[in-house]
Amino acid sequence: MSATPLTLQPRPAIDPSVDHAIQAIVAGASTNATCTTDLAVGPWDFDTRPGYGPGSSMGDVIPTGAPRQGELPQQYRDASDDELDARIRAAKENLGDRVVVLGHFYQREEVVRHADYVGDSFQLANAAKERPEAEAIVFCGVHFMAETADLLSRPEQAVILPNLAAGCSMADMADIDQVEECWEQLEDVLGDLETPDAEGLLPVIPVTYMNSSAAIKGFVGRHGGIVCTSSNARTVLEWALARGRRVLFFPDQHLGRNTAKAMGVPLEQMPMWNPRKPLGGSSDAQIVDSRVILWHGFCSVHRRFTVDQIDKARAEYPGVRVIVHPECPMDVVDAADEAGSTDIIRKAIAAATEPTTFAIGTEINLVQRLAAQYPQHEIFCLDPVVCPCSTMYRIHPGYLAWVLESLVDGTVVNRITVPADVAEPATVALERMLAAKPNGAVK
Repeated sequence: MSATPLTLQPRPAIDPSVDHAIQAIVAGASTNATCTTDLAVGPWDFDTRPGYGPGSSMGDVIPTGAPRQGELPQQYRDASDDELDARIRAAKENLGDRVVVLGHFYQREEVVRHADYVGDSFQLANAAKERPEAEAIVFCGVHFMAETADLLSRPEQAVILPNLAAGCSMADMADIDQVEECWEQLEDVLGDLETPDAEGLLPVIPVTYMNSSAAIKGFVGRHGGIVCTSSNARTVLEWALARGRRVLFFPDQHLGRNTAKAMGVPLEQMPMWNPRKPLGGSSDAQIVDSRVILWHGFCSVHRRFTVDQIDKARAEYPGVRVIVHPECPMDVVDAADEAGSTDIIRKAIAAATEPTTFAIGTEINLVQRLAAQYPQHEIFCLDPVVCPCSTMYRIHPGYLAWVLESLVDGTVVNRITVPADVAEPATVALERMLAAKPNGAVK
């Protein structure tokens, strides 16, 4: 008697659109949860209001004078998803090589599908350099990323941010006035910060994460420092500690702490600098004894991930592989199997040869896209609540259609330009980073 062949039902296709998931939640067609139903409406509803908008950063305090987006023309607000998609494609075809569209991993699917390059902030800044013939670079990301693209692109190229309100709450947690004041206070304790000691080491080397303003990058460049990414943070810290007694690391405390801890720096030698407190809230002795001074900043997306979420994933999915971003709190990184940049997370999943269950601790748009791209694996976000990056979500297809059709009409809107006096030292800091090759995952 022959065996009856077993017919396996194919897994249903996974929708990569986080917007579709949010719309289903709001409509009652899904039992999942979202952090706010305001995510279901167009971001233009929030353009005139102070704040970062709905999503993970909605509770963060936005600095006075943060960029606001002017009113989006009504035709783009009223257009359907299909109409916007068609108009974007038509405008790109019309413009041809005159424009290049860059899309960050955390952008919504409806925007990413139109990108010529998709990557993290550093990859996209480099991608802009690969299209020197383009007259315009449309950066679908956030403000500091567009600034970096302006620093690394040709002067005649226009870098455009589709929605000026797409800032970054983490980057805003370290402004240039606070950093300058910190530097002065450190000098009061440590002496002249520009003069090396008998061993040739400076008292402090400033290191800024890529997720910072051009002004901060310029400060770092002027003071012998360097920029880092989440993938080369260890290499950069090693570079800095070979040149200085200690590092001032900003704006993300978690990336700094996780990286330095993995290098063997004791936690007691990593004081936190709170810019609202004298000497950052530390004593003279703590500053003198420090190796890495951490700025009181964080990413509101990655702060949502917890050890309880990891425990729950392990209980429900025995053998689950947990990978988190190094912007997550230290206890989360310690509890995970691996920690690494968005690109490292992507590569880990791509390299898995056997069907695997992955619990990922990073922004939901990337996680959902990976789940759709690799259906042979079970891939889900550690945070069960759908809560995308507030500012990345400000880039809507309506804004992309508007800036592209404006270019077709010969008009450049929302151009991002870094002043020359800031651009020169900021570029120096970035060039130092270019020589720091990625060191792999933090953990």
